[in-house]
This record gives sequence, C-alpha cells and structure tokens, in this order.
Amino acid sequence: MLHVIGLGLGDATDVTVKGLEIIRKCDRVYLESYTSILPVKLDDLEQFYGRPIFEADRELVESNADEILPKNEKETVAFLVIGDPFGATTHSDLVLRAREKNIEVKVIHNASILTAIGCCGLQLYHFGETVSIPYWNEDWRPSSFYDKIASNRQRNLHTLCLLDIKVKEPTLESITKKKKEYMPPRFMTVSEAAGQLIETLQEKAKETQEELAFNESSLAIGLARVGWDDQRIIASSLQEMASVDLGPPLHCLIIPAKKLHPLESEFLAQYALNENMFNNTTDSRNEAPSK
Repeated sequence: MLHVIGLGLGDATDVTVKGLEIIRKCDRVYLESYTSILPVKLDDLEQFYGRPIFEADRELVESNADEILPKNEKETVAFLVIGDPFGATTHSDLVLRAREKNIEVKVIHNASILTAIGCCGLQLYHFGETVSIPYWNEDWRPSSFYDKIASNRQRNLHTLCLLDIKVKEPTLESITKKKKEYMPPRFMTVSEAAGQLIETLQEKAKETQEELAFNESSLAIGLARVGWDDQRIIASSLQEMASVDLGPPLHCLIIPAKKLHPLESEFLAQYALNENMFNNTTDSRNEAPSK
C-alpha cells in the first residue's frame, strides 16, 4: 500500500487525524522536499509523528521513484506532500507508477495554496487558469504567463501566479562534469515576480499598438507564507509591488480580474498599501491609482 498524504500549509500539526494515524503505522515515511517548504524542521516532524522520515528530493521522486514504492505486498509506505497531494503533477506520476505495479494507493487530502488564497478575500470561483512565473536568466526569458493572465482578464477572472522555487538545482559544472554540486536554494519573491511582469509589459508594448491586458498601475496582491503564523498579504499597484518586501518564502502573487465584487473590494481594503485604493467600494473597478 502506498499512502500519499497532504500535510497542509502550516506546521506539523496541520496534518489530518486520519493522515497522522496512517503515518504512525507505515513501514517507511518520505517527505517530498522540493515543491514547497514547511515552517518546521524535519526533526520537528519526526518528533510529532513519532517516526523517522526520509527526505525525497526531485532526483529521487522523478528519476528513482521505484525506491519509494513498497517492496512487497505487506509493506506500507507514506509519501508526505506539503499542501495537497495533487498540487503538483509530479505526485500524479508517482501514483500512476504505483498503479502500474498493481500497488494499492490511498490519498489523504489537505489544504492547498489553490484554495487557501481565499484568505485575501477574492472569491475562489472567480479564479481562472493558474500560471507559473519562472526565474529568467540571460538566455531564457519566457513570457507565456502574460498571455494566460491576459486570457483570464478578458473573462474577468483572477489569476494566481505561483512563483519559482529552485531547490537542489545542479550547477553548470555538475552537469558538464557529472559531478553532484548544487546551487544555493532560491525562492522568488513577489517583488521579483512583479519586476518580471513589468519588464514583460514593456516588451509587449513595443510589439503591439493594442491596449495591454493590465499595466503597472493595475492591482496586484502579494501573499507570503500562507497558512503560517506570520502570514502576510499586501494589495497595491503592480509598480508598488515591485518594491514590497514580504519577508521569507514562500510567496505568491495574484493579478485580479478587471472588476471586483464589492465584497472582494471591501475585504481587500484591509490589506491596501495605498489607503485610497478601495475608498469607493461601490465602484467595482480594481485598477489601482498610479502615484
């Protein structure tokens, strides 16, 4: 049996009662450690769960998944995922691998960033396609996220932007020399994401005479450490967001729809960097005033 168990977004105690009972009975327990982070150390998890836990990095999960799967019919394995088990496609692949080997799989769900973003006051059924914003480098500057945000805006939908995480990324030297060396971990901030979006807008403006889907004055919402005790939320113009410091990771960014429901505006007002941004809650426009 393979149990894929969501841990939620907070500390060790966010696991469900059902999930905790299963973890304590399994023969082996793995923690997926590269798509998100928890505010507690592995030792704290082991102490609370009462079990030793093996860290499962990207290389193990994506290239050596058979090492995780149960070795025989009697063995049970718990695979722990921060958030919800299906918040990343990697975990779907692990489930498929297990079922190909006729290994029974049970999934225990938990809170995910995809639902927890409702904490900012935007209504979940007003969200469109989620996008990922990757780190740029000198040779690679993708901007397809703009097109998806634009598509959502055309349908008056909000866009959740998940920001890049670099954990155990091999150095160029390790790739060429087959020597295992990794770059320091990096977690994109809302200010970095806003900066890349602004650069993308500037490039798009040079390419077309048509009005862009949003601009530097448009409303943006920055969230940090959602579900943690020190969670932070800021609502500002995209230009202002490029200078906001929300502290340690993890961050995510929302580009809201063109028009907000009055209740959304009223809720967001408590997080406004500019106190005049939501003064007129009866007007559903959400374009933030430029300074």
